[in-house]
Amino acid sequence: MRLYGVTGWKNAGKTGLMERLVAEITGRGYSVSTVKHAHHTFDVDHPGKDSHRHRVAGAREVLLASRNRFALMHELREAAEPTLEVLLQKLSPVDLVLVEGYKRDRHPKIEAFRSETGNALIAPDDPTIRAVASDAPLDLDRPVFDLNDTGVIADFILAEVGL
Repeated sequence: MRLYGVTGWKNAGKTGLMERLVAEITGRGYSVSTVKHAHHTFDVDHPGKDSHRHRVAGAREVLLASRNRFALMHELREAAEPTLEVLLQKLSPVDLVLVEGYKRDRHPKIEAFRSETGNALIAPDDPTIRAVASDAPLDLDRPVFDLNDTGVIADFILAEVGL
């Protein structure tokens, strides 16, 4: 499975770039899935709903399904957070998996960067970052793209993964 990451610090534009890339790349006829890392507890379920009640009662997995989608919730309870590699095995085959976050993993990435945040670039110290998508000109040893030039960024990623 082809894999490419979008990384960067908080408020750097990662999610917006991911959203635009998914639309751009699927618009070109490729199938795309995404993985998003959350650094906090999250829930796709709501107290009072049947599926939430099942989980609270102790179910290890709850599969919630309708004619439009399904969601499999797996409670880790005391287990460690699964690695990206383990999570990727749970996805159906697609042309490309775009990963938001997982900045310390070794897959190739593009860094989203907004100068207004005041954060330092990650790229100079991370060889897995193959390019930077920025809202300001940068002098780097790798390609720098306009953060909003989705088509050019998509071209770069697709060339990188061989699509």
